[in-house]
Amino acid sequence: MGVFLVPCLTSQAQDFTVTGQVELVSEGSSKSAKGDRSNVVVWLTALDDHPGLHTVSQETPHQPPRLVQKNKRFSPHVVVVPAGTSVEFPNRDPFFHNVFSLFEGKRFDLGLYEAGTTRMVRFDRTGVSYIFCNIHPEMSAVVVALKTPYYGVSDKGGKVAIPHVPAGRYSMQVWAEGASGDNLKALTREIEISESAHSLGTLRILEDSPPAPHKNKYGRDYDAPGTDYPPGEPK
Repeated sequence: MGVFLVPCLTSQAQDFTVTGQVELVSEGSSKSAKGDRSNVVVWLTALDDHPGLHTVSQETPHQPPRLVQKNKRFSPHVVVVPAGTSVEFPNRDPFFHNVFSLFEGKRFDLGLYEAGTTRMVRFDRTGVSYIFCNIHPEMSAVVVALKTPYYGVSDKGGKVAIPHVPAGRYSMQVWAEGASGDNLKALTREIEISESAHSLGTLRILEDSPPAPHKNKYGRDYDAPGTDYPPGEPK
């Protein structure tokens, strides 16, 4: 088992639940959206060696995280894992899928696999992987692989909680699917976590880069519905 080398947990260290509130703002508007604000990822990377930092294992847990294919959808839409973790991709639809990611993060192509079977991918590098199905263009998911155990994912109301964070200095970073890289980079900042300061406040995120239609694994537009299905398979 490999680990990222950070100091071991000590019984003397005090840790905190770091909280924050996500607000999504549409481009051209100064008002926050009132709809779903889930699946925004916030993580903290330690800037100093200080007591209480947790280790990040590169070994897949006993129950690997899953991106289930069901009703021509991935569930959940966003999965966050420590870098080095393997993720399962079970097919629970009554027809074939072809899961792939060729854009950022981990690049892979699982090929066609049938109902009731599972494939697995090890996300061995940090980054954001955008995942699609070569047969169904409406299917998409995201795996965010991090080198830190200190992260949280916002709920529908935009609340974020990062548990068990030891006091100290950190770099805070944010990812949101509808925001451009430049806007996300501008949200990065140094923070100090202490007994009197463990709130991130409000994180206002400009949605200036909504998901756009993507190409298939060959870099081409998707064929007409049903064209890529094996003979006899449901459309």
